[in-house]
Amino acid sequence: MQSTNGHIHRVFAWYTLGVLIFVGLLTWLESKGMRREWIGITFLVATLVAYATIGIICRTADPAQYYVAGREIPAFYNGMATAADWMSAASFIGLAGTLYIGGYGALAFIMGWTGGYCLVALLVAPYLRRFGQFTIPDFFAARYGGRWPRVVSACAAIACSFVYVVAQIYAVGLIASRLTGVDFEIGIFLGLGGVLLCSFLGGMRAITWTQVAQYIVMIVAFSIPVAWLSIKQTGSPLAPLTYAEQLQKVTERERVLASDPQEMHVTAIYQQRVQELDAKLANPGQALAKERALAAQRVAALKASNAPLASLVTAEKAQRALPKDEQTARQQWLQARSLAISKSLPLGGMVPHAQQYTGDPLGDAKQNTLFNGSRRNFLALVLCLMLGTAALPHVLTRYYTTPSVAQARTSVTWSLFFILLLYLAVPALAVLVKYEVFHHLVGTPIDSLPQWIAQWNKVDPSLVGVVDINADGILQLGELFISSDIIMLATPEIAGLPYVISGLVAAGGLAAALSTADGLLLTMASALSHDLYHSNVTTQASTSSRVVLSKMLLLVVALVAAYVAAQKPGDIVFMVSAAFSLAASVFFVPLVAGIFWKRANAAGSLSAMAVGAGITLYYMVCNHPGLRSVFRIDAPIDLWWGILPVASGVFGVPAALLTLIVVSLLTKSPSAEQMLLVQKLRT
Repeated sequence: MQSTNGHIHRVFAWYTLGVLIFVGLLTWLESKGMRREWIGITFLVATLVAYATIGIICRTADPAQYYVAGREIPAFYNGMATAADWMSAASFIGLAGTLYIGGYGALAFIMGWTGGYCLVALLVAPYLRRFGQFTIPDFFAARYGGRWPRVVSACAAIACSFVYVVAQIYAVGLIASRLTGVDFEIGIFLGLGGVLLCSFLGGMRAITWTQVAQYIVMIVAFSIPVAWLSIKQTGSPLAPLTYAEQLQKVTERERVLASDPQEMHVTAIYQQRVQELDAKLANPGQALAKERALAAQRVAALKASNAPLASLVTAEKAQRALPKDEQTARQQWLQARSLAISKSLPLGGMVPHAQQYTGDPLGDAKQNTLFNGSRRNFLALVLCLMLGTAALPHVLTRYYTTPSVAQARTSVTWSLFFILLLYLAVPALAVLVKYEVFHHLVGTPIDSLPQWIAQWNKVDPSLVGVVDINADGILQLGELFISSDIIMLATPEIAGLPYVISGLVAAGGLAAALSTADGLLLTMASALSHDLYHSNVTTQASTSSRVVLSKMLLLVVALVAAYVAAQKPGDIVFMVSAAFSLAASVFFVPLVAGIFWKRANAAGSLSAMAVGAGITLYYMVCNHPGLRSVFRIDAPIDLWWGILPVASGVFGVPAALLTLIVVSLLTKSPSAEQMLLVQKLRT
């Protein structure tokens, strides 16, 4: 074992040195005139080739190697692989942007995701490793007995993982299209090739070692721009220790911008726009007919006056862009109204960064209500993310791969350490970027804005937008829209760093998305082939045929997820958080009860999963704007105690717990064999 570990250490030491030399070489080539497009393509190709090479080297048809890497991954490297698996596009790409927009309130993501690993170490990981087997549905089948616990848990694992993997593939398309300049949809399938070459060929064995390589890329890609930006602003590379100074400067700048006359003019215009949209929404059919008539008159007038062709083309394009029907018009105007309401607030709708919660507990009734609602949502989100972390199948499966129970515990510690390296820097990065935007971007003439704004707008207009709404030719904060999904990816350009750093950050984001997508796709394919097909349809299938089937299903699932991601279903952080709420509501209660409460039985676990999932999904669909639009729900939004849909698991988990207790006590006790399993797990 010592000699094997030493060999692995040497391999990844050389790999890390190679990454640094590669970045240094591209930096030198950029100084010699290498075009940005070629830098981006080089980063994309090099990273995908490196990951695919590992996948080819680690290819296997052995079930133990394919599903759990032969249970021979050392704790140190399992911790690193778990950190990479964990630090998805939401952490690497979306979290800094969420903190940039949400300030203090977004710390709930860091607290929840990190705190969840304490629950993993205390309540789940060592017991699953002692149990052995391959998947989480394997545990449900053995602990609760019968076919249905396996089937239902497998279906739930597929549902949770699918929502999560769509977010990762969406991020892959975003990064690949930015690096290469290809269309977003093509970028998705370019990145998907790297995912499939790892998980398709070598399963968990290839995924584990690829994730170790991807973690190294991620931490290098995150550390360099943060340290560089910190040196630029404070003179110190230790951003987590110095960003308090910048936070104070950001807070002072927020006060100036909130009282700036031009900023106040912008908010007044948006307030007027809200009133106009309210009038349209009061009678959508009449408003749409009026807009169509005005657009037709405008085109006719331009044709009659022999106006310049460009003006006519613009007018005709605006006419074609009008909503096709009343329902579409209503949806578009509701979205526009939501944006206008946000922009009608000070700081373009952003909460002051250092403010703990929205509102004021010592203010009037409205401010007090806002404060209490904000605090409830913060705590609810922390709870959902913690419980979801301790219940996500693709994370828990990683603890099947260690050689022993002791190593499973140790690998959780290493996971927390490697996650901590990035999570300490994320809040600092959000403040450093906000300092750059507030001090160097706001106030810039519109015709002198940096090139990156137009480039990201070309990738997707919903990512970055500038509207000179008060027509003064100067950018105000309220006239700028930056999606949280690109704050990290655009950080080097916002800070004026060399383009090589932009390519490196994109490569890190790609590594984050690919590493998580690998694990999720394998989880879904394993659930389909091992838990649904092999365990329920035919138990006579050979081990090699099971692995082949898993590979085929992995390909199908990947293509379906890519299709859904190509529809741009929503922001990354919401999709990921929704997966956590769903996982917490479905898995946490029956999983932990199955380990610690002998009386929990199949009827109780199945009822708990159904009730938890049902309440969580119902609350999301009825209250999230994107899902309401998909399901064409017109009923008023009904938030229970003001809890936002991202934290809907706060209702699903208690309901699942109560259901499991009541149903288990009212139905037949588990078998002696199942109770003995609980005893063995805990001894």
